Amino acid sequence: MADLFANAPAPQGRRAPLAERMRPRSLAEFCGQQHLLAPGRVLRALLDARQLSASLLLWGPPGSGKTTLARLMAQHFEAEFVSFSAVTAGVRDVKAAVERARLLLQGSGRRTFLFVDEVHRFNRAQQDAFLPHLENGTLTLIGATTENPSFSVNSALLSRARVVELERLAASDLQTILCDALTDRERGLGALQLELEEGVVERLAELADGDARVALNVLEMLAAPATPGQPHHVSAAALAEALARRNLGLDRGREEHYNLISALHKSLRGGDPDAGLYWLARLLEAGEDPMYVARRLIRVASEDVGTADAHALPLAVAAAQSVQLIGMPEAELALAQATVYLAAAPKSNRVGTAYLSARKDVREHGNPRVPLHLRNAPTALLQALGRADGYVYPHDFEHATVDQDYLPEGLHERAYFAPSDAGDEGPLQARLEAWRRRREELRRSGKRGVPRRGADSSAEKPST
Repeated sequence: MADLFANAPAPQGRRAPLAERMRPRSLAEFCGQQHLLAPGRVLRALLDARQLSASLLLWGPPGSGKTTLARLMAQHFEAEFVSFSAVTAGVRDVKAAVERARLLLQGSGRRTFLFVDEVHRFNRAQQDAFLPHLENGTLTLIGATTENPSFSVNSALLSRARVVELERLAASDLQTILCDALTDRERGLGALQLELEEGVVERLAELADGDARVALNVLEMLAAPATPGQPHHVSAAALAEALARRNLGLDRGREEHYNLISALHKSLRGGDPDAGLYWLARLLEAGEDPMYVARRLIRVASEDVGTADAHALPLAVAAAQSVQLIGMPEAELALAQATVYLAAAPKSNRVGTAYLSARKDVREHGNPRVPLHLRNAPTALLQALGRADGYVYPHDFEHATVDQDYLPEGLHERAYFAPSDAGDEGPLQARLEAWRRRREELRRSGKRGVPRRGADSSAEKPST
C-alpha cells in the first residue's frame, strides 16, 4: 500500500513510536467504536457485505482510531491505500494521486482508497478537486477530521460522502490497548521487565481523555528509563510527573468547546448547581476564556431566569466585572457564585418569548409610522405640525394609567409579555393585570384617565 507524505522513517537504530508500532493489524484487533463495528451496526454491515459505494468522512477526536480504521478498511477491501495530510498537500498532490488511481483501475481493476488526514484544512477549491473523480468511481475518499463536517467541509463534498462519527475511546478500551502494549514482545514493551504500581494503568486510561495515542505515548515515556533484562518499577508518582508534562486534556477542538458551554447552560436552565459547577470547572481548567463563560452566564440570566428574579442579571454582570477587575484565578469564585445562583433561581423564559414575538411582528409588518401622539416634539415647529398632539401625560392621572395606545396602527391589540407566577414574576403579573384592567375600565367609560389630586396640568411636560 502506498503512503504519500507519510512520516519519514525512524533514524537507523531507532524504532517507530509505540503508538505507531501498536496499530491494529486487523479489524479483529481494533479496540473500541463498537457503535460502528459491532455485529449489525452500520459500518460492520458495509464491511460484511464488502460494499462501500460512497466515500466516507471519519469524524472524531484525536486518538480515536480514524487513521487505523481507514487502513484496515482498505486492507479489508483489498484496495490500494494512498495517504496524505491536508496540512502539507495541495491540489497538485491530489491530481497526482488521482492519476495514479486511474491507471491502477484501468490496469488491474483495483480500487484506490485515498485517505486525507485533517481534510477540513483543505480550502473549497482543494475539496472541489475531488468531486469529479468521486463521481466517476476513480477513487474512494476516506477523509479524517476532528472538526464538525457540517461547518468544515463544503456541501458539495459532504453530499457525496457518508459521515461516520467516532467517539472518544472508553477508559476500558484504553486499558485493553495499554495491556496489549505491555505484553506484546514483538511490537510493544513485553520484552522489558516493567513492574507497574497498582492502579497506574487504570489512572493513565482515565486521564488520557479517550486518546489512545496519548495513552501509549505516556506509557512509552514511563518505560524509557528501563534497561532490557533488568526490572523497572513504574510508580504512581512517575505517572503524575509524566502527565504534568503532557498537559493532557487541554487540546479541545471547536466542537468540544461548544459542547462544554452548552452543557453548562443547560445545567443551569435545569436548576442543577452541582452540574453547573462541574461544567464551569471543566471549561476553566481547559483554559477557556473566562469572559466567554461570563458572557454565557449573562445570557442565562436573561434567557432562562429573566424577570422571575430581578437579582440574577446584576449578579451575572458583577461576575463578568470581577473577571475584568481582578482577573483569574481570583475571579473564578465570582463565576462559581453566579453559576450556583442562576441554577437555584426561579426560572422564566417569558421575556425571551415576548421579545421573539415582537421581533416577528417587526419583520412581518415592515416599518409602520410612529403614531403622532408618540412622536418627539422638542421644537415649536414640530409641535405646530402635530407632533405629540393628543399625548396624555400619565403622571397627571391616578395610578399613572391612561387610555392611550402605544403600538402602531394595526398592532394595538398585541400583548407580547405574559409573565408566569414564578418568583418575582408573580407580583409583576399582578401589577400588569391591574394596569390592563384599569385601562380597560377607562376605555369603557370613555375617559382618558382619572385626574390625580394635586396634579398641575399646566406644568411643562417632557417633549419625549
